[in-house]
Amino acid sequence: MNFNQPFTAHRSLLRPALVALVALLVSAPVPLRAQDTYKADRDRAVKLFGESKYTEAVPILEKLMEQNPNDVVVLSSLGFSLFVQSSTIKDPAARQQARERARAILLRSKELGDDSNLTASALDALAVKDATDVPFSNMKEAEQEMRAGEADFTEGKLESALKHYQRAFELDPKLYEAPLYAGDMYFKRGFNTRDAAEKTRLLEQAGEWFARAVAVNENRETAHRYWGDALMAQDKRDAARDKFVEAIIAEPYYRGAYVGLTQWAERYGVSLAHPKIEVLTNVTPMKDNHMTITIDPKALGSTDGTAAWMMYGIARATWTTNNYARFRKQYPNEKDYRHSLAEEADALHMVVESVKQQTKDGKIKQLDPALAKLVQLNDAGLLEAYILFARTDEGIAQDYAEYRKANRDKLRRYWLEYVMAQ
Repeated sequence: MNFNQPFTAHRSLLRPALVALVALLVSAPVPLRAQDTYKADRDRAVKLFGESKYTEAVPILEKLMEQNPNDVVVLSSLGFSLFVQSSTIKDPAARQQARERARAILLRSKELGDDSNLTASALDALAVKDATDVPFSNMKEAEQEMRAGEADFTEGKLESALKHYQRAFELDPKLYEAPLYAGDMYFKRGFNTRDAAEKTRLLEQAGEWFARAVAVNENRETAHRYWGDALMAQDKRDAARDKFVEAIIAEPYYRGAYVGLTQWAERYGVSLAHPKIEVLTNVTPMKDNHMTITIDPKALGSTDGTAAWMMYGIARATWTTNNYARFRKQYPNEKDYRHSLAEEADALHMVVESVKQQTKDGKIKQLDPALAKLVQLNDAGLLEAYILFARTDEGIAQDYAEYRKANRDKLRRYWLEYVMAQ
């Protein structure tokens, strides 16, 4: 199932992972054309795009697209630039027209093989209702400062935009986007400078502003991820990893939250994988007061402990009997039954108990590796974390926020000790 959250916020959800983006732009093949001007214009557009000077880059990119409509780098850059520009268009009809054109160009880029996070994020944003008219702040002056900052940002006036974002945060200390965007301006300036000392100073300042955004709301992924980008740009491997993990913990069912950690893993050659645990029992959802439990034949008469999977179906069935009595007791404020974290954890815990009993009775000759991993997760207190990240569905996902309140450390440990240790 897809638990990706819609892009209902502003530019914060669309910022590219700049390191990877610039690498894509620089390394992409230049079209085989006789005219040297094409390459010169393309290089100039790439430079402007990397400096966030979208307004200045657009006419050059438009010209390049006319000359070569199959240049993926040009299409991706133009589509994203038009999308960013659209947020500053006041007329709704004109803005929608700009969004539709940006989407068409990005879809063409995707058809030609563009699988960049930049294009994917922009297309996700363009697939839902335009949120441009949603105010950043209910405070008039803070809203005006944010809009002024956005206007400067699209023109690449990063220092001026920074001042507007900082002023907005002074006016509205609860405005998440203000310190987030301020940090982003420091990040972009730091990333583009060649002076090592200045680069470090600016990236550290970026981190300070991202920390302010986290303090406003630690359960939004963006500031954690941006902070990780700033740390990775300084080659602070473990610190960057930790921020990227925090981004996932903040919003695990939003695809964009995983971008940072994925790129970190690729850069440092780290494999990411949830424990491979195949449940050898199939349970159909309750319908007309009936639940069907199917046992995999491999679990019958085995000497590797897999017979324990019978307990999974039995345990889950107990949550649906007697008019869902167990569910109603666990969730007294919910009217309708759903598959829950408590039910799934109970079922897997019963499997673990069965394995331990079989071991005690001498019935297991060599424990199935998947069951061994399940027992390990259970004994480490990370069974719920595993379920929430690796076995979630729409019902279980509803329990995530409540579980996170008191178990953030367990969620973090799961990623560090299991996902990165496969």
